[in-house]
Amino acid sequence: MPHDHHDHLSPSGHPYRPDQDTGLTDWQVMEIAIRELMIEKEIVTAAEVQNQIDAMDARSPAQGAALVARAWTDPAFRDRLLTDGSAACAEMGFDVGPMRLIAVENTDSIHNVVVCTLCSCYPRNLLGLPPDWYKSRAYRSRTVREPRRVLSEFGLDLPADVTVRVHDSTADMRYIVVPARPEGTSGMDEAALAALVTRDSMIGVGIAKAG
Repeated sequence: MPHDHHDHLSPSGHPYRPDQDTGLTDWQVMEIAIRELMIEKEIVTAAEVQNQIDAMDARSPAQGAALVARAWTDPAFRDRLLTDGSAACAEMGFDVGPMRLIAVENTDSIHNVVVCTLCSCYPRNLLGLPPDWYKSRAYRSRTVREPRRVLSEFGLDLPADVTVRVHDSTADMRYIVVPARPEGTSGMDEAALAALVTRDSMIGVGIAKAG
C-alpha cells in the first residue's frame, strides 16, 4: 500500500522495496529449465524469448486509456464495452488474449475498484505491468474488507452516498474501470481525453485528471 509505512518512504514518497537477493524459488528454477530446454530443442530462440520480454516490458496504460476515451465519446461503443469488454477491445485492435475482460463504469452513485485477492491478476495488455502496491498482501486483503479506508489512503475520499463495489479478478477474468468523464471536457477529442485517463483511475483507486 502506498501509505502504510510513513516512516519508511523513499525520496519519491513511495515505500522502499526489500532487496530481492534471496535464492531462486522453485517456480523460477522450473521456468529457467523449461526455457533452456525449449531453446536447446530449437522450439524457440533466445532472441524470440527476449523479444517477448521486451514487448511485455514496453506495455503501458495507453491502450486502456484509449479504450476509455472511446467509451466517453461514443455511446454505442460504451454500451458494447460494458456488454463484452473483450469484443470491444478487438474492435480497436487491442489483443487481450484468452481472458474475459469485464468493464465496469463509475457513476455518480457507484464507484468501482479492482483487486486480485489470490495473486495479482491484472489486464497487462491494456494497462502494462501492475504497480507493486497492487501485488502487495496489504492491498489484496484490505481492499475487500475496508475499501473506503484504502481509497482514502490513495487520496480518494468518496461521499457517503456513493456505493463502493469491489471486483476480484481471477486467472481467466480481468476487470477495467471506466472512470467518470471529467466535467468541462465536452470539446476535447479522443486523444486529448485519453491523456486524462490514469492507470489508477482504471484500477479504481483514483479518478481521471481534470480537463
